[in-house]
Amino acid sequence: MRNVLCLAGFLLLLFGCTSSVETDSKIKLITLDPGHFHAALIQKSMYPEIDANVSVYGPDTSDIEFHLNRIEQYNSRESDPTSWNTKVFKGSDFIEQWKKEGKGNVVMLSGNNQKKTDYILTAIEEGYHVYADKPMAINAENYTTLKRAFAHADEKQLLIYDIMTERFEITTLLQKELSQIPSVFGNLIQGSVEEPAITKESVHHYYKNVSGAPLIRPTWFFDTQQQGEGIADVSVHLVDLTFWECFPNTSIYTSDIEVIQAERWPTLLSTAKFKKVTGGAEIPDYLQPSLANDTLSIYANGAISFTVKGHHAKVSVLWNYEAPNGGSDTHYSIMRGTNAHLVIVQDEEHKYTPTLYILPQKEIDESILQQAITSLKVTYPGIELTSTSNGWRVDIPNKLREGHEAHFAAVTKNFISYYQNQSIPQWERDNMITKYYLTTQALSQAKNR
Repeated sequence: MRNVLCLAGFLLLLFGCTSSVETDSKIKLITLDPGHFHAALIQKSMYPEIDANVSVYGPDTSDIEFHLNRIEQYNSRESDPTSWNTKVFKGSDFIEQWKKEGKGNVVMLSGNNQKKTDYILTAIEEGYHVYADKPMAINAENYTTLKRAFAHADEKQLLIYDIMTERFEITTLLQKELSQIPSVFGNLIQGSVEEPAITKESVHHYYKNVSGAPLIRPTWFFDTQQQGEGIADVSVHLVDLTFWECFPNTSIYTSDIEVIQAERWPTLLSTAKFKKVTGGAEIPDYLQPSLANDTLSIYANGAISFTVKGHHAKVSVLWNYEAPNGGSDTHYSIMRGTNAHLVIVQDEEHKYTPTLYILPQKEIDESILQQAITSLKVTYPGIELTSTSNGWRVDIPNKLREGHEAHFAAVTKNFISYYQNQSIPQWERDNMITKYYLTTQALSQAKNR
C-alpha cells in the first residue's frame, strides 16, 4: 500500500508540473511580440486545420497595432475575407501573462530578431511547437541558444520550423526539378571561388507596398543589433535554397560546410528616407552611432563564399531604398551542370518577372528537353519550351506565378502536415541547424576582416 501511495504521489507531482499547453488536433496559434509584417501574412488565408481564435501577446507599441490592423484588413476585404478572432494582451509583462494563461499549442514568431532566439527557447521549454520567420539566429551567441532549443524540442517531441517561402517560387521549383534530370542538367560541377557551382543573389528594398498599402517598418528594423545584418538575415533564404536544390531530402551537417570568404558593406539611407519608410519616426538613440552627415549606414549587405559537400557556392544579399519603376525585390540564380546551366534572371529586360533559361554546355538534342518539359507538365501544367539565341527559355503561364505573399500559405500548409504527423523530416531539422551555423559563422568572419 505504501508503494502504491508513493507512486500516486509521484504521478500527482509529475502531472501537476506538466505544462498547461493545449493538446488538440487543431493548431491553436499564439502570436508572440509581432513586429514584422510576415506575422500577419501567415493569416492572410484561412486553414481548416487552424483554429480561427488567435491569441496575441506583446508590448504596448505601434508594432502590435500595425499587426492587428493588417489582420483586420484581411477580415474586412471584399474578396474572400478571413474570419480571424483575435484576443490581445498588451503590456510589459506579456511573457508572464502568456505563460500564465497557457493558451494554444503553436507559437508563431515574426518580429525583433534580437529577441527571437530566446523566445524560441522559452516556447519550447513551455511545451509549445514553434513556427518562426527567418532568421532564427542572427549571431554566434544566438546560434548556441538555438541549438539548445532544438535539443529540448527533440526531448519533448516538439516541432521547430522556419518559414522558407522562396522554395515555392515557380522558377526556383522548376530550376530544382530540371537539375534532377541528368539528361538535361548532367551533374552539379564542383566549381571554384571564381565560378561557383551555384550562385544566388537577392535584392530587397526598404520602401515597398505589402497587401496593397505602403509598408511602415519599425525603427528597430534598421538596427542590425536587433534585425540582424543582411548576411545573417536574408542570406538564410539563399543558403536554404542552395541546400534544398543541390541536395534534396538530404541532411547537411556542419562538417559538410566550409566558409571560404565573407564580406559585408552598408546601405546609406538619408534621414528623410528613414522617416518616410517608418511613418515619420525620429532617429532613435540606438541608431545614433550609425548616423553621420544626415545619413544612416546600415550593414544590410553581405556575401558568403562557401563549400557544401565539396561544391563551391556563393550567396549575396543587397538592400536598396526603393525599387525602380515597375520593379520589385529581385532574385538571380545559376546552377552549373556538366550538360547545362540553369539560370533565373529578374531584371528590367524581363519586366522584373523571374525567367528561367536552360543554357547548354554541350550539345543537347531538343527532343530530350521537350521530353523533360512534358514530364514536368503533369505537375506544372502549361509550361513550354522556347528556343533562344543561346539556349532555351522555360515559358510559365500566369496561373503558376503566385506572388510572394501567397507563398506564406504554401509554407503554412507544410507546417500543418508536420504538425498533424507530429514530426518533421530529419533533413529539415538538420539543415535548419546547419544553415544558421553557416550564416552566423560567416557574419563573425566578415566582422573580423
